[in-house]
Amino acid sequence: MQPTKIVDLFAGPGGLDVAAEKLGVPTVGVEWDSAACTTRRAAGLETAEGDVRLYQPSDFPDADVLAGGPPCQTFTVAGSGAGRRALDDVLRFVDRLVAREDREEIEKDLAKLDDERTGLVLRPLMWALDAIDKLDRPYRAIILEQVPAVLPVWKAYEKALIDEGYQADCGILHTEAFGVPQTRRRAVLIARYGKEPVTLPTATHRTYRKGVARDSGDANLLPWRAMDDVVSRPTAFEVISNYGTGGDPKARGRRRSEEPSATVTGKISRNRVVGPDGFDLDRFSFSEAGRLQTFPTNYPWSGRDVGQQIGNAVPPRLAMHILSAAFGWASPNDDQLRGLDTWTVHQPVEDAPPTD
Repeated sequence: MQPTKIVDLFAGPGGLDVAAEKLGVPTVGVEWDSAACTTRRAAGLETAEGDVRLYQPSDFPDADVLAGGPPCQTFTVAGSGAGRRALDDVLRFVDRLVAREDREEIEKDLAKLDDERTGLVLRPLMWALDAIDKLDRPYRAIILEQVPAVLPVWKAYEKALIDEGYQADCGILHTEAFGVPQTRRRAVLIARYGKEPVTLPTATHRTYRKGVARDSGDANLLPWRAMDDVVSRPTAFEVISNYGTGGDPKARGRRRSEEPSATVTGKISRNRVVGPDGFDLDRFSFSEAGRLQTFPTNYPWSGRDVGQQIGNAVPPRLAMHILSAAFGWASPNDDQLRGLDTWTVHQPVEDAPPTD
């Protein structure tokens, strides 16, 4: 398929949008965080700044692809069990939406949840169903990603979308298996309307295993990429995490520059970077942290909380593989992937106002 335009819900600073634009597919991102919107505008990405709940598919009539990465904080299965309760609530809401229960009643019940972020994971499904029911124009493809704990929600989505005429697939992807110099796991769903089968993208690189050499493993896959493949420093270095494994401050994670980065979080600026002699080096710049996420070297990070913007983003290189699979295209080629190295700012487009 050849998509016309992607509407990206919870778009952040533009990870998926960067990949799509490099593939020649225009995007518009809906994002409430003003800091992320500052970066998006600096990058020339079309942006609708505001709450996703104030928009609907008819506000973006040119978009024939839906994407999104809703907030994930309430779905952790650790701690007091709030994540499990949130998950069970969401799965019940999925059933109610698919049954076409009264939307106003559903919205009232969503407002009763302990944390309003829990209900946001339902917005992409609402948009998908509204495109069918209100516009009689199903999105041609749907792409969703989030932390692994959200996979049960994507599985419920998968079943619902198949019942609505889509082919769909979902599962857990490892970012380093697609050439991202970072170990990060993401729950991904892709769906395409019609009868043509759809499957998640196939890994191109080996997965990282501590203590196993990068040239070991499946000879049909490329070696994983390391931090020093994208971050140029005059000497080897080691990154020491700002938090301790399992909550133990003495058990801080460590990765050498010839290994992939650990998961890049919003606290990446707190990670120590030390040289071979153990002395502290400069911590990662925004450009370096962005490169670990495979953003272009010159991506115009702007506004406040840039570290958080970077940590929350979808790695563009992974997004390029996911988009290609969703559209039924071949895996991105080397020229397309190299295109992610630099960014050209286009003329910004005015924000799209929400419908009253």
